[in-house]
Amino acid sequence: MNAVVVAVATMLLLSILRLNVVMSLIIGALAGGLVGGLDFSETLKAFNQGLGGGAEVALSYALLGAFAVAVAKSGLPHWIADKSLARLNQQGGSETGYLKWLIILVLTLVAMSSQNLIPVHIAFIPMLIPPLLIVFAKLQLDRRLVACVLTFGLITPYIFLPVGFGGIFLNNILLANLQNYGMDTSQVSVIQAMALPALGMLFGLLVAVLFSYRKPRHYNVDVIQQVEKADVSYSPKSLLVALIAIVVTFVVQLVTDSMTLGALVGFLVFSASGIFKWSEADGLFVEGLKMMAMIGFIMITAKGFAAVLQQTGDIKTLVDTSAALFGSNKVLAALVMLLVGLLITMGIGSSFSTIPIIAAIYVPLALELGFSPMATVALVGTAAALGDAGSPTSDSTLGPTAGLNVDGQHNHIWDTVIPTFLHYNIPLLVFGWMAALAL
Repeated sequence: MNAVVVAVATMLLLSILRLNVVMSLIIGALAGGLVGGLDFSETLKAFNQGLGGGAEVALSYALLGAFAVAVAKSGLPHWIADKSLARLNQQGGSETGYLKWLIILVLTLVAMSSQNLIPVHIAFIPMLIPPLLIVFAKLQLDRRLVACVLTFGLITPYIFLPVGFGGIFLNNILLANLQNYGMDTSQVSVIQAMALPALGMLFGLLVAVLFSYRKPRHYNVDVIQQVEKADVSYSPKSLLVALIAIVVTFVVQLVTDSMTLGALVGFLVFSASGIFKWSEADGLFVEGLKMMAMIGFIMITAKGFAAVLQQTGDIKTLVDTSAALFGSNKVLAALVMLLVGLLITMGIGSSFSTIPIIAAIYVPLALELGFSPMATVALVGTAAALGDAGSPTSDSTLGPTAGLNVDGQHNHIWDTVIPTFLHYNIPLLVFGWMAALAL
């Protein structure tokens, strides 16, 4: 039995059974290591060595959490929520449908902008989403739909548009790895190559919005108010400072390419402005750490999980074995390569980290089977992106859960992971398969 299959299946099964994701990752890593020929001590050593790889990301998210708490302290997100509630209460039920569709559209655009126009990734979620939960509840808006909307916006831009995070994924990682393994991509348009996979993501979003989650879903408003609305006030000064801090954070991140430094500078702007006292800074920082701690721990643990899988050598074995199954059949080859990419990304939780793993095998195979450079870009890009939606360890699912579950009424696995897996991985697989064969 292949160690990758055992480890990922164990992790997913335990997560679905509602065991904590961190514990599921640890048990899955142990199972994969032992099946892959490592003894217990070797498995633990590989796991521990891999943990350090997630430290930078975890620190970034911790600081983003502190910055998000500072933004919330300014009252800006609550001002947005209050304006929405006032409009809803003023119009009664007559504008409920209009406001619901407006919120869905705005969240989609904001999430998409977080990948390229204002590349802050998931940083906006803990700032914007929690204060809006009471609006969602009044509208009886299904949070599973919101999770699908946010995940769509977090993934689609980087697999399609070579700007911001998309520039890193498409140019610096995807095209660079294909070139490193002997494929000429100088004439390839990544936008054209990834257009069909992106349409697959759009198809999944439309299914979620128009069919899957149209029915009203009820949430306990009293619980939301206890968590989110206590002792929140704002003034023109606090709102202005919040806007300045957000702009400064974005600029610093763009200039330094560091989420950590951007969040730190933004937090200091709030502190220097007097929005909160210097003596309160430590408490707010700790509150932000708590908010994002679970994401940080999962990301760190996922790095250890990935290190164990790589140490077993069974990732290469899985790819090689899969390649032997299809011979010279391009149709079957494309499907199997996509499915293997899905499995690897589901376990590692990062499409960015999957490309270097699979490119070494996929590019020679693509050249041998006669796939064009354009088709290979679509094939490898889609194989890596598959699993980013629907992985318990992906920040594309962890981010939405961090914002939607502050009141304990949104389950990570059943309300984020499974809905996004069903709505995005299935159409992405189909549309990516079509792109690999058509281009």
